[in-house]
Amino acid sequence: MRRVVITGVGLVSPLGIGNTQNWENAVAGKSGLGHITRFDTTDFPVKIAGEVKNFNAEDFIDKKEVKKMDLFIQYALAASHFAMEDSGLVIDDSNAERVGVLVGAGLGGLPTIEKYHDALKEGGYKKISPFFIPMLIINLAPGHISMKYGAKGPNVSSVSACATGTHSIGDAFHMIKRGDADAMIAGGTESTVTPLAIGGFAVMKALSTNNDNPTEASRPFEKNRDGFILAEGAGIVVMEEYEAAKKRGAKIYAEVVGYGLTGDAYHLTAPAPGGEGAARCMKMALNGAGVKPEDVTYINAHGTSTPFNDLYETMAIKSVFGDHANKLMVSSTKSMTGHMLGAAGGLEAAFCALSIANGVVPPTINYHEQDPECNLDYVPNAARNADVKYAMSNSFGFGGTNATLLFKKV
Repeated sequence: MRRVVITGVGLVSPLGIGNTQNWENAVAGKSGLGHITRFDTTDFPVKIAGEVKNFNAEDFIDKKEVKKMDLFIQYALAASHFAMEDSGLVIDDSNAERVGVLVGAGLGGLPTIEKYHDALKEGGYKKISPFFIPMLIINLAPGHISMKYGAKGPNVSSVSACATGTHSIGDAFHMIKRGDADAMIAGGTESTVTPLAIGGFAVMKALSTNNDNPTEASRPFEKNRDGFILAEGAGIVVMEEYEAAKKRGAKIYAEVVGYGLTGDAYHLTAPAPGGEGAARCMKMALNGAGVKPEDVTYINAHGTSTPFNDLYETMAIKSVFGDHANKLMVSSTKSMTGHMLGAAGGLEAAFCALSIANGVVPPTINYHEQDPECNLDYVPNAARNADVKYAMSNSFGFGGTNATLLFKKV
């Protein structure tokens, strides 16, 4: 059976641009959240988000190409730049047809849609850019990545709301395992800090309204949590068949060994009671890898900072891991990054790989008062040194879609 390893990571998030900024800030327990600067929030009940700061697309993309891309595509290309640079993988005529791209987004080019809808209303259809359609289509993220690097293998997008990044990496894992590709550039990207997105989630009562304290507003598993903080960015990994990676002398962060994907068949937006679907998803990842629950060291939780998600994910972990649940380290890096929607799973998979490689588990910050029903070890407020042998990453999305990845120390 072909083995699959992660040889590169690329990160763009509210914590920073590039791998060093992101990982150092995550380990330091710094928040990347703040007040929205993209638009006037005077009439909005929610005024906080996780914006990517100081991003210059021309650092990664030719100037004349930038205008053809929505911001979510620009983020994907920037993260891919870091991931490819990190991996050292060279794509040329000898391997181009064996390297693919699987990068998705939850909402895609919403900023572009809003911009040109206004242009249409104000000036008619001739005010629409000829690049409008390719700017907003989700699969143009992997399309641009493939064109930049010459990757001629599988080229596709996964779209599954907040589970997108995790499904993308999981599906890429299967592609390499079954021989459809030898390497994949995979993950998620998102840029929806816009009036429509903030307004839409706000009327659902899904977002935190702790506007006076943005850096403390995301508090997963904590008693006083009141909703998630919308964020943006991209998380991309380079995955390779193990023997090929070893042969070229690539550094290996972690091996991908398990992938679970299930559906709740329950509700549009709410998770199934008790986290039933999430539990089946984690079990599927463990069973597929042949790994015992007690072997898992760390879970990077979906941990959105919403009342039901955090409770039901805790219940799901308890049901899957039994007594071992009390020995697990479970943290939510969304406490620092906010919820990057379709990009979240890509970033969090990379954090799992970095945790394994560096022997450090990032914390859940803003954890001040325990919720009696959420009583696991959430690595509160400070990172922890640990020998992480197996790490799990959970992502759950609207529509009852669930995804879990399991990583192993090599």
